[in-house]
Amino acid sequence: MLAVLEKSVAKSPDALHTPNSNSLSSFKDEFLAQHFSSLHPSSVTVNLSPSALFAYSIHKQNPLLPRLFAVVDDIFCLFEGHIENVGTLKQQYGLNKTANEVIIIIEAYRTLRDRGPYPAAQVVRDFQGRFAFILFDSASKTTFISADADGSVPFFWGTDADGNLVFSDETDIVTKTCGKSFAPFPKGCFFTTSGGLSSYEHPLNELKPVPRVDSSGQVCGATFTVDAESKKETTGMPRVGSAANWANNI
Repeated sequence: MLAVLEKSVAKSPDALHTPNSNSLSSFKDEFLAQHFSSLHPSSVTVNLSPSALFAYSIHKQNPLLPRLFAVVDDIFCLFEGHIENVGTLKQQYGLNKTANEVIIIIEAYRTLRDRGPYPAAQVVRDFQGRFAFILFDSASKTTFISADADGSVPFFWGTDADGNLVFSDETDIVTKTCGKSFAPFPKGCFFTTSGGLSSYEHPLNELKPVPRVDSSGQVCGATFTVDAESKKETTGMPRVGSAANWANNI
């Protein structure tokens, strides 16, 4: 799977960028989308230019970690993996029996956006299983991205030559335009347009970047670890009534 999010929608952490990383533009001439299609001829591409791009293929997927894609009310979501407590979550969000994991993610986001009864970290913590997902709300230009606490699903992110964020379950896709400005997406974390990167396991702690070094000794992006000594300001997440308010308060 592949997603590219324009920098005004998803600002890359500065530490993810590596100087002189030989990065390229992902959006220009649909370069990365065409590269993905060349590797996966049966893939589906959804171009939401200039804000986002999604592409996915079910070819050669792990049957235990299937890829799912859905669109509901201008909310686009790519999901890979398996959630174990689907039944409980369907009941929690008032979904019918046919709802699958990607629909649950979208409904969880809509609940956060429109009503916000729980902190975002708690909502992600409720997902039990192996997963990675990328959600983009094209109406409000907001994102919601996460991966499970064990890193069970291969999931990478990077920043391209234009400062846009690239996500994929394949390193070769990310490095095609991000060069050395990439890393595995942090385990047990989630990313939003307004809040950036946070740990849902330790939501009150800041994250600190740690430079990654490859086998040749060159810096390749950064990993992010929980800073046990640094606490965030606890402002809470009030109940809100619109996507814009949700984005500003997460």
